[in-house]
Amino acid sequence: MVPFLCLYVTFGTTLGFLISGAPLILRARGIDLAEVGFLQLINLPVGLTFLWAMLVDRLRLPHLPHRLGWIVLMQGGAIALLLVLSRGETWPLPVLFGLALATCVCVATMDIALEALVVETVGPERRPSIASAKLCGASLGGIVGAGLLIAEYDRLGWQGAVLVVAGLNLLCLLPMLNYPERRLRRPSSEPPRSALALGRLRRLGGRVLVLGLYFAAMFALTGSNNLALLDLGVPLSEVGLVTGGLSSAINLVMALVSGVLVRRVGTIPLITVSALGVAASGLLMLGASAAGSPGLGIAAAILGILCGGGLGVPVFNMIYRWAQGPQPATDYALLFGAAFFAAMPLRVGAPALAEAFGWPVYFALAVPFYGLAVLLLRGAIARTLAADRAAP
Repeated sequence: MVPFLCLYVTFGTTLGFLISGAPLILRARGIDLAEVGFLQLINLPVGLTFLWAMLVDRLRLPHLPHRLGWIVLMQGGAIALLLVLSRGETWPLPVLFGLALATCVCVATMDIALEALVVETVGPERRPSIASAKLCGASLGGIVGAGLLIAEYDRLGWQGAVLVVAGLNLLCLLPMLNYPERRLRRPSSEPPRSALALGRLRRLGGRVLVLGLYFAAMFALTGSNNLALLDLGVPLSEVGLVTGGLSSAINLVMALVSGVLVRRVGTIPLITVSALGVAASGLLMLGASAAGSPGLGIAAAILGILCGGGLGVPVFNMIYRWAQGPQPATDYALLFGAAFFAAMPLRVGAPALAEAFGWPVYFALAVPFYGLAVLLLRGAIARTLAADRAAP
């Protein structure tokens, strides 16, 4: 569990700082919401990994096991790019954006190799624990990347903050170097497939669609809370603490708890209760925006974080289930990456919508959209669970 947890920490730290921290810093400096939204394009490689995932499935790098070779190569690339990025505080914004984008390519490719390693070496009975480790690690990383580094940014500065991220990436790679991939590899029960990723996309299209709607709706309802709090007058350091540090700490606890609840309560009941709580948080944020109440806004954001944390384990556990087969990197990249890419227009455009219509109208539209998306995803998961129970 430790090697997986460590690499998930680096995933959360790196993307947390580049994607969540930087927009907050720039917004605090007076950049328009619409411009802040375009910084979400740094996320683009996460949604496009399906375009090169088949290379991760087919190509083996020398001297290391299949998946471990890709993990080491991509993690090393991310560290090198972060070292360059740490020296660029005064460089032109397009150069910094390009370096951040390239770093995200490395991190996203490392992630699909890591998820393929889960599918190939971890049995189904233990995957909920790995899903918990994923969300716990990402949450711990978020505490550092989107929380502590933002809270301490005035003291650390650009170079110090980026070097912390690079050092953590190196430190957290070390446990994975001893992971016994060859010994733990599980034989696939399916014949090899030669179809390209786009052919697989047609086969998995329905599941990608419902996941894409879910990711888009989840971001619409909770992903812009940090900007809404900032516009309500909450200081940058407090916003970073709530939506970065506190958010990640709550997600850490919920990932541990929900991993147990999936086994004891069941996937569908957990999704239902958690989704109702997230929708309620959106209604509270609507009220906070309309009333101009920072305190109510913080309470709404915390409720959304708390309930949203209960959705991570069952959703990612089902993605592992849907990616099971001889090309897990490709399938995971499609199920998570293509769905993430489908949600990208809303991720980019959400701040502009809020600026154009105001936060109350924005949340009034986001709540029913979220409800529809969860119902569709819940139905797809229920059908898969029913098929698994019916199988001999």
